Amino acid sequence: MITELLLILGAYLMGSIPTGVIVGRLRGFDPRAVGSGNIGTSNVIRAGGMSAAVMTLVGDALKGAIPVIVARAAGFPPATIAWVGLAAFIGAICSVFLGFSGGKGIACALGIWLAISPMAILIALMAFAVTLAISRIMSLSSMVAAIALPPTVAALGLPHHYLLLAILMTALALFRHRENIQRLTRGEEPKFQPRRSGSAAS
Repeated sequence: MITELLLILGAYLMGSIPTGVIVGRLRGFDPRAVGSGNIGTSNVIRAGGMSAAVMTLVGDALKGAIPVIVARAAGFPPATIAWVGLAAFIGAICSVFLGFSGGKGIACALGIWLAISPMAILIALMAFAVTLAISRIMSLSSMVAAIALPPTVAALGLPHHYLLLAILMTALALFRHRENIQRLTRGEEPKFQPRRSGSAAS
């Protein structure tokens, strides 16, 4: 029991690492002072360009994947792995290092589900890609991918602990996107317009 609790706590702390802020400091910008003020990949694209966004995406995905990979490699059951994944995701959206604020958690969720079920996240990514190609709106695409995840997990017949994890993560992701939803209803949500890497403000 102690081992499981330590693993869950470690997953939360790893999920809390503010990758976008760290990348911004290395590149001379603060994503919290640009655009939506979010520290996730989509706002880092606007603030620092594609290369900074790729670094953020990979870092955020790894902080979700690593705790789950460790839990699976240690032979823990799906219930514990689901708790570990949820802890990492909560860390991403409610970071102890940022006064319990954070990003939207989408990239962290990508890493979590790559470690749990690559097929499930592949289908969610297809939903993301199709929506982005049609709408050019990152937030809408992320929400569609999140909404697609629970039925995909159910259709694949994964353990019910993973289905519950998918439902909780989707609900939290949609809650974190509530301002985006309001802008979408008003037709004010910005479309995907990446900034070139060399044009980020200092």
